[in-house]
Order: sequence, then structure tokens, then C-alpha cells
Amino acid sequence: MYVAVKGGERAIEASWRLLDQARRGDTRVPELSVAQIREQMRLAVARVMTEGSVYDEELAALAIKQAAGDLVEAIFLLRAYRTTLPRFGYTEPVETEHMQVQRRISATFKDVPGGQVLGATYDYTQRLLDFALLAESGEVDEEADKEADDDAPRAARPAGATGEPMPRVVSLLDKEGLIEQETPTLDAPEPGDLSREPLAFPADRTIRLQNLARGDEGFLLAMGYATQRGYAHSHPFAGEIRFGSISVEMMLDELGEAVEIGEIELTECQMVNQFAGSKDVPPTFTQGYGLAFGHAERKAMAMALVDRALRGGELGETLASPTQGIEFMLSHSDNVEASGFVQHLKLPHYVDFQSELELVRRLRAQHHSPPGQNEEAA
Repeated sequence: MYVAVKGGERAIEASWRLLDQARRGDTRVPELSVAQIREQMRLAVARVMTEGSVYDEELAALAIKQAAGDLVEAIFLLRAYRTTLPRFGYTEPVETEHMQVQRRISATFKDVPGGQVLGATYDYTQRLLDFALLAESGEVDEEADKEADDDAPRAARPAGATGEPMPRVVSLLDKEGLIEQETPTLDAPEPGDLSREPLAFPADRTIRLQNLARGDEGFLLAMGYATQRGYAHSHPFAGEIRFGSISVEMMLDELGEAVEIGEIELTECQMVNQFAGSKDVPPTFTQGYGLAFGHAERKAMAMALVDRALRGGELGETLASPTQGIEFMLSHSDNVEASGFVQHLKLPHYVDFQSELELVRRLRAQHHSPPGQNEEAA
């Protein structure tokens, strides 16, 4: 805080009031509600929930409103709130094969079990501004709205809603033994919890995936892009990307069984990568994995690309790129930490700078003084 400034406390309180005014904007324009953000800015809400480590659409929308659309600040707000919440227990692992799919595509096989479901996507739109949106008045046509509601269950019926599991695309490769097996063992250690424990190295894959899920989407996107430009031994294919809703269960000791406590939306990505093999392992395909809250395909894909790059060491690959460095990648992917470290430069550093200033003045004086004078001074 700028407490060294005269009248600092009053100045800070005035800054808060100005911030409220700046966030509200022109009062002649209707205020944006949390409900509107939640329903109409769902992709932003999904990012804030994922990187804030809290699945709550309303809280994420509130954070976006409070932060005036600054998603990194909204993520910070949500994480800070998360620390105040009690921990009741842990849910059971979700089986995404049982997801009620709203969108599911594969770039590796044209015909896949369960079919390809395009769903809602910008992939096939022209990147042209739609000026018709400027003319939207926000008024609701009740009759048209009723007709839309009547049609919605048939038009938007999610795949997998019948309860039949939709197998993953990589199972086609698995049948031929062409892709690495990732079967958990009974003696596997309990995964750590990065939301309650600080990041430490060496970090196993469970910790790495948690870190990447909370990591900044822009950073992961840039690093994922780098892996495709030669900064890792990676030639990826989008094995499968799926988005939909899935039930979450929690084991209750009193009942001795798991009960459903809610439903969440997830985006899952499995990247398929070439692997030349090693002395002990024949050539095969390997995997990178990404998972995010809500509809967040870009984040899940970037996460999967980086996950695969970070597995280079365990696969015996030569580590020659920063994208393969676990400590480098995990230590710099968190936008809350990065934002804090960069923005702390705005705080007073008067004493530090004065010492630097005096040092530079002294060095410059020595530099411009005659050589003999310097020797005498020494």
C-alpha cells in the first residue's frame, strides 16, 4: 500500500470510490447483472472457474463483474474466496465416458463410436463482426421464447443422455496395442492437492496436471504453440475433444455408498502423439491430457500439448526445450502468482532505488575521473 504518501489512507479510500465508478460506467446504460454474465459470457465464466479452482458459475460471474472484466483479477478474487471455504471431503473420480455429450469431435478418425457431435462452436464461423447484435434491444418475445423452450429438449438433446457410455476414441488404438496404457495400479500413491499444499519438485504427473489446469490459458496456449514449432519432440493429433455434463458423486460413510451431489460441465482433450520408442519400448503413440471446467476447448487442448511435452523425461526423450522443463513450466504458468510478482513493482521501492541511485552516481564519478585519481582513491 502507498502508506508513505501524505494522507495515504484517505487517498486509498478515494481510489476505491473511483474504482466503483469506473466499474459501473455510464449510469444511463443499464447495469450488467451477474445473471447476464453467467448466461451470456459462459466461456469467460468457464475460464475463471477453471483457473480459480472453484466450480460455481454464479461466483465466477460475480468475480468477473467485480473485476470489470479483468479475468486474471477475477481468478484472483475467486481463489481468495476459495481459501475461506470448509473442506467436507473428496468426490469420487468422474468417468468421462458417461458424460452427456454436447460436443464431441476427433481429428484422428472420421467414424468414431458414438459419432461426431459438432455442437456449438466457433470453428465453422467466419470471423466477421455481426453488427446485427448492436440492434438487439433485449426485449423478450414471450411467444417465440415459449416455442424455443418447447423445441429445446429435442434439438439440444445431448448425446449419451440415455446412460449408455460413449467410449473414448483412443480405445480404437488401444485395441491394437498402439497407444500407451494408463491403467492406475492399486498401490499408486494418493494424489496431492495443490490447492492446499505448495508446489514442490520433483512434481509427479498428478501435481503437474493440477498446476496446468489452474495455469494461465494464454501462457499454456503460447507454450502449446511452441511445442508444435519444434520446441519439443511433439507431433500431435487431436485424438478427442469432448464437452458435456457429468454427475459428481461423493462417498458417504454413513450410507456406505456413493451418492450423487450435483452435476458439472467439463471439457476433456486427449492428444495423440508419435513416439519413436526406445530400447525397451517399441514405437507407439503416447498421450497428452487436458481437463477444464465448462466449455474451454482452447485451454484443454493447450494443457494437453504441454502435458505431453513435460513427459519427455519419463519417456527417455532428449530435453532440449523450456517447454519440457517441469520446474520452468510449472513455476511460471500461474497467472495469480505472476500477476502479483509483476504488479508488486508498483509498490514503493524508495529505499532500494536510492541505494541503487547512489551506487550509479559513485560508479559514474569513478568512470569520469582521471586514472591516477582512481588509483589514489583505491
